[in-house]
Amino acid sequence: MEQTQTVPGIPASGRRVLVTGAARGLGRAVAHAFAAHGDRVAVHYGTRRRDAEATAAALPGSGHAVLGADLAEPEHAVGLVDAAAEALGGVDVLVNNAAVNTPHPPADTPFAEWDAAWRQHVAVNLLAPAHLSHAAARRMIDQGGGGRIVNVGSRGAFRGEPDHPAYGATKAGLHALGQSLAVALAPHGIAVASVAPGFVDTERVAHRLTDAVRAQSPFGRVATPEEVAAAVLWLASPQAQWSSGTVLDVNGASYLRT
Repeated sequence: MEQTQTVPGIPASGRRVLVTGAARGLGRAVAHAFAAHGDRVAVHYGTRRRDAEATAAALPGSGHAVLGADLAEPEHAVGLVDAAAEALGGVDVLVNNAAVNTPHPPADTPFAEWDAAWRQHVAVNLLAPAHLSHAAARRMIDQGGGGRIVNVGSRGAFRGEPDHPAYGATKAGLHALGQSLAVALAPHGIAVASVAPGFVDTERVAHRLTDAVRAQSPFGRVATPEEVAAAVLWLASPQAQWSSGTVLDVNGASYLRT
């Protein structure tokens, strides 16, 4: 009988997982995927505490936690990792899912709003994952046994986001951050990878899911949160160590890059 290969030091389940932006939508699906796999999850929220509590209450298993933090503040990002480690007894997996995505088309946006949008996107979508990853990696190194960091990027990093340029740019930066960390942290047994979804059927983008958007994929639909969560779960698995550094497209062939 064929046996599943595992990597020493990385458990197949029972891990301690921090998922940012997990109050609802994709983050909620990611948290549920890990919990259903037998892991304990710290559910992070920015402002939606009740949604986060509902997410945690519905997770399979026990020992989960709900943690609030404003990730635009660097010290709060670092403090979130510390709080997750205290609540779970350590951190084995970090999923950088939290993001902002407000429209700011360059031809129609006054400069003050343009500048504010860029500052917000950079703070939450790029600097926060950098600070979270640094804090989580340092803790994983001190714990021994390696770990996993998975970033939720975007198809927009490659396809372009004309009405949301800061979103596309910061997601491209997030992909690049993940690849740099993959090289830097491999000697410590920490694998780092990213997913790049297209549109996902969540509350936040429901108003944008037109027939034209669904037609971007030859499947004629957009992703479910569970489909993207399954990709995140796999990239965090022991078997995916050799995929460290990858950016995995999860867009239903709506955008093919070479």
